Amino acid sequence: MIQKPKGTRDILPEETFKWQYLEGKISKLLENYGFDEIRVPVFEHTELFQRGVGETTDVVQKEMYTFEDKGGRSITLRPEGTAGAVRAYLENGLSSKPSPVKLWYNMGMYRYENVQKGRLREFHQIGIELLGTESYLADCEVILIGKRIFDILGIKNIKVTLNSIGCPKCRGEYQKVLKEFIGKNLDKYCDTCKSRFERNPMRILDCKEEKCKKLNDGAPMMIDYLCDECKEHFENVKRTLSGQNINFEIDSSIVRGLDYYTKTVFEFIDERSGLTVLAGGRYDGLVEELGGVHTPAVGFATGVERLMEMFEEANKGKINKRLADLYVLTIGEKENIKAIQISEELREKDFYVEKDLCSKSFKAQMKYADKIGAKNLLVIGEDELLTGKAKIKNMKTGEEKEVELEIEKIVECIK
Repeated sequence: MIQKPKGTRDILPEETFKWQYLEGKISKLLENYGFDEIRVPVFEHTELFQRGVGETTDVVQKEMYTFEDKGGRSITLRPEGTAGAVRAYLENGLSSKPSPVKLWYNMGMYRYENVQKGRLREFHQIGIELLGTESYLADCEVILIGKRIFDILGIKNIKVTLNSIGCPKCRGEYQKVLKEFIGKNLDKYCDTCKSRFERNPMRILDCKEEKCKKLNDGAPMMIDYLCDECKEHFENVKRTLSGQNINFEIDSSIVRGLDYYTKTVFEFIDERSGLTVLAGGRYDGLVEELGGVHTPAVGFATGVERLMEMFEEANKGKINKRLADLYVLTIGEKENIKAIQISEELREKDFYVEKDLCSKSFKAQMKYADKIGAKNLLVIGEDELLTGKAKIKNMKTGEEKEVELEIEKIVECIK
């Protein structure tokens, strides 16, 4: 028997109704903030992620699924959503729309990672991208949306952490100081960190190797080297979030794992597990890097698998799969024709109706209706066809009520 590849999983019917509920709640929330959904290809030219995500990142160096297609082109399965969304923004002229342009997505992503709890090689992300404004108000709105997602899903014990990683102007001065600090012990760092030392020393602060984490203790902080503009921007973000009663902590270690971030970066952390469950920030240089004019932007992404685990833990027994409003039990060809007619008309009125499709016996249909948890049972036999009347049984109470075989009468009864 052929099995699924390592790092993938099947989402079965016992789970999908929960996914639909969660995705529906988030979709409605984003609609209320004016975000429009975008869907981009599952694969892109590799160069998009090399330029957009950054060649020094773990994603590009270690984790991408890259292959050569039959035309000899280097193609990569999307490892994250922002680069593809920005490419689509540029290619399809979305920049001509009124600013800011607000986009959101819910897509599968692909990274060759070590498989462990909460980390898969095929996973799903919900993300938002807000393009066309450099105002701190956009940073605040994006962070507020992140907070609202956890609120509407009933997920508690979430900590919001903030940092600013400045702009290219102030980051240059900081990187000189950082290189001096790291350079003293560079020979003790891992090979990946050594390769990043010249091109992007800030990425060394994001290394997950324990020995590198210890070497980074006491490193100078970007927040102490912000230029006046970046400092004012960050102060405005903090002041506005405080005005909305958003509790947050400043964490100078947040640099995020992708090269396109500037100024505000943030993470939402599950205090019980210590895991980051939603993260993002401002990326004012990405659109320009991908061939557009300078366009400030900000966004975030959250992993749906991890979000779903937290949602299920917080809502045990509260979200249930929809049960059939009615099971139509029938034996015989003429009776089946009538049953199909009734079932179709009820479905048009948004009722969930089941009927036999396997030519089961009367007794087997009764058992099946009970197993699927149908709320009501309607029996149509020869007598019911002759009289135009039948009985609807409430499967929970056992109460039976006679009704005429007319849709409005049946609707009134099962309601």
